[in-house]
Parts: sequence; C-alpha cells; structure tokens
Amino acid sequence: MTRSVPWQERLSAGTAAVQDEVIRWYQRTPEGQAYVPDMIWGTLQTEAYATVILGRVVDFLGVPDDVPAGVAKRMQRQQVLYDGEHHYDVVLGEQALFTNIGGPEVMREQIDRILRDIDLPSLTLGIIPASAHVDMLPVHAFNLHGDEVNVELVSSSLSVTETAELDLYRKAFSRLSDAALYGDEAEELLRKARSFWIGAQHG
Repeated sequence: MTRSVPWQERLSAGTAAVQDEVIRWYQRTPEGQAYVPDMIWGTLQTEAYATVILGRVVDFLGVPDDVPAGVAKRMQRQQVLYDGEHHYDVVLGEQALFTNIGGPEVMREQIDRILRDIDLPSLTLGIIPASAHVDMLPVHAFNLHGDEVNVELVSSSLSVTETAELDLYRKAFSRLSDAALYGDEAEELLRKARSFWIGAQHG
C-alpha cells in the first residue's frame, strides 16, 4: 500500500511535530537504509545546515514558522547514532557534498561533522562519486526502515508498505551501495569537498 500525505497538511502544526514523528519512527526501527543523492541525510545534519533546510521548507510551503523548535527536534533524533542500539546504512551522492546549503562556512562545518562521525559503529556511510558507473537508473531519495519506505516529494510525503515495492527499493539500495565508496575512499571524497568549501570561504 502507498499512502500520500500533502506536506502542507502534514506540516500544518509546524516542523517540530513532524520531527517528533520521525523520532518515534527511528526509535522503533533499530536498523535502516537511506539513499540521498543531493543533500546531507537529516540524521547527520549540523544545526546550521538543518536551520537552512527547514527554513526553506517553511518558506516554500507557507507552513507555520517554528524552525528553531524543528531544528532542536532534528538534533534530538540524532541520538540514535550514539545510543548503541541502532545501525544505519546510508548512501550519499557526491553532489550532496557540493549542494550549497547556507554557504561555504555552513558546508565546511557540515563536512567536518561527517568526517567526525564516519567511523561510528552505528553508521555505514558510502558516497557515490559523481562519475561512477551505477547499475541503476537515477532515482529519488528514500529511507527504508523495517517494512516501510518513506519518500519525500515536492508536494507530499509517501509511505510505501507493499511487499513487492519494498523489494524493489531494497534491490535499488543494493545497486546504489555497490557503486559507493566506503572507508578511506569515502573520506577522500569528503576531504576534497572540504577543501572546495575552504577555498570558497577565502576566495
């Protein structure tokens, strides 16, 4: 089954309430997979990066502006990375390291955050190089937790629970992760992005 909820309806009470939903979702699913091609996965975002993202959400959708509360909840949800009870396989596109969210300083701090946490036992982080051969057609971001996939569209949030569809998302994630670099090679991509943003700061 696929359930669609318009963002303006889901965010009618502000961003913090939705972040509470996400916290509960993470707490009841100890393992998850996420593919994010062009921005940083929410559970790895710095406070500054998340502030820009949620501010753009509020501006675009015209929903109640509670960005500081929403950001605080997003930071709270990140505790799953440190509680010793969760594990996440995350694949980013290299573009995520270069999409300008908040300017060079925000981006450098964001890259530093990922470099700091890349070796966490709770995290397996892969990055698909921009020029990598991927045995998969280009697809949107998605999060897979247990028996549910969440997909964020421009106008709505989708929840997919049909078994056959879940199998396709798992197959897609496997192919995307096969194209990703891990460990030292992923860190090399992160350091390349960090150097770019340092240059942009001082350019």
